Parts: sequence; C-alpha cells; structure tokens
Amino acid sequence: MIPALEPATELHAPAMAAIHQAAFPPGEVWSAAVLGLHAGLPGGFGFIDPRGGLVLARTIMDESEILTIGVLPQARRLGLGTRLLRAAMDQALARDARTMFLEVAEPNSAARALYTSLGFTDVGRRKRYYSNGDDALVMRVALA
Repeated sequence: MIPALEPATELHAPAMAAIHQAAFPPGEVWSAAVLGLHAGLPGGFGFIDPRGGLVLARTIMDESEILTIGVLPQARRLGLGTRLLRAAMDQALARDARTMFLEVAEPNSAARALYTSLGFTDVGRRKRYYSNGDDALVMRVALA
C-alpha cells in the first residue's frame, strides 16, 4: 500500500532537511530553518512522501512556483517525483493559480524529463544560477 502524502508544515523541517541533504549537491542544500520558513510562507504549501520525497511551493495571485522538490536517491524511479509534482499542481490550481513555474539545472536531464512529461516547457534561462556555475532553465506549465 502506498502511503498518503502528508501536508508539509514547519514541524516537518528536520525531515525535509534530511531529504534535501541527500537529494541535492552540497552547495544547493537548504537547512531545516530555511525549509521550515518556506513551508510557513504566506501562500506556501507542500507535501512529503513518507517514502522519501518532498515538494514545497507557493501561490501568489494566479501564479504558483515550485520552490524545491527532491527525492532520496534510493527512492528515485518509483514515481515519487511525479506524485509530488502532480499534488503541488493540483493544490496550486485549487488556490486559483493558472500557471506554475520552476527552475531546474540544465544538466539535470532526469528532472527535466519529469517536468516535460507533466507539460512544463522552457521559457527562460538564468545564467550561472547554481553554486557550481550551471545555468537554470525556467520552466512553465499552464494549469487546468
């Protein structure tokens, strides 16, 4: 049986930090304090998959943004990322968002394939956005 997604709150910050640390390169890891802050932002929301994944997002007016999404390396290729992203898209739509944005490192082909499979398309580039010098691709999807 697949466990239900849990709404992410500030109380989940330590668990989210553990997932984030395992899922991201050292220069891109967010602390428990930062993750808890983002979970509690006005318009902020997120989900945790108890098997080892998280997504945090926020909606302001009719736009939503994925702030971070990550899955433990040993839990990848099990559909957690798709499940978490779809839940965030559904929640954004329920909050009256019409579009969703995210940024992804250009070399991260696995993440880019996931986002493309759910309808995201490239709409911009942030040069040398990440600490290792990689560019970020800005991606967008129309909701509904």
